[in-house]
Order: sequence, then C-alpha cells, then structure tokens
Amino acid sequence: MTTIYVDADACPVVKQVEKIARNSNIPVVLLCDTSHVLNSEYSEVIVVDAGADSVDFALINRCKKDDIVVTQDYGVACMALSKKAFPIHQSGKWYTNENIDELMMARHLSKVARRASNKSHLKGPGKRTEDDNKRFEDSFQTLIKEVLTIK
Repeated sequence: MTTIYVDADACPVVKQVEKIARNSNIPVVLLCDTSHVLNSEYSEVIVVDAGADSVDFALINRCKKDDIVVTQDYGVACMALSKKAFPIHQSGKWYTNENIDELMMARHLSKVARRASNKSHLKGPGKRTEDDNKRFEDSFQTLIKEVLTIK
C-alpha cells in the first residue's frame, strides 16, 4: 500500500496533503523534529530528536517503493528516488531521475556561492499564495493518480 510521507518541518502544504490523501484513502505520515511538533486528526505524526537531518533520515528509513514523499529538500528527494518512491516539492514540481542531478548541482553551487560571499542566508522565496497552493494540489492529485495506476 502506498503511504505519503511528509518532511513536515515548516511544510506549508500539510493541510492540502491531508485533504487529498483522505479523499484518496491513502495514509499520511508527518515527520518533524521536537522544535516543530504537529498534531493531526488524520495523519500519523512521528516526532524525532532535533538535529541536522534527523527528520530526513527518519523519513528515508521508513519510505519504500511506490510511496510518495513531500519534501523541499533535494537530498531527501534524491534518496527517495533511489528507493523508487515518488518525491514532490511543495511547489508541485516532481523530482525525477531526469531532473535530480541538475537540482543537486544547483544546490551545491548555491552553497559554494554562499560560502564565497560570507553570507549565511540568502533571500528566501516570496509569501505563499493561493495560486501556489492550487498548483501544488493539482500536481499532487495527478501524481497520486499516476502512482495508483502503476500499482
């Protein structure tokens, strides 16, 4: 059975994931660390110790082939792909074997640029809009249909 795993630390689409998953009767597991404790009436919530990548490793240790992984972390997406899971970004972009190398390289180059400029934080994304949520929902529903068709 397909399960949806959400890298839920500061994830802006948890409510959308739960609504769509409930309508599709797919279980959801929200993973967060002790500084982002969540509550849910639908999802199983797993809280792990705070620490660099603790949520990421807990998620990857649980996910398996044909699961869906919601994450904005390219490293988590890459590991999910290696397990034949289906990762999706909160923007609705699907991570694939065809695009992950380019995304990982872009992440690396950004990290190098930050170190070279002695800046530890670049400007983040703009405020999330209803259009962003709609794009995610449409893409997420399409991904679920595809995954369920494969099985």
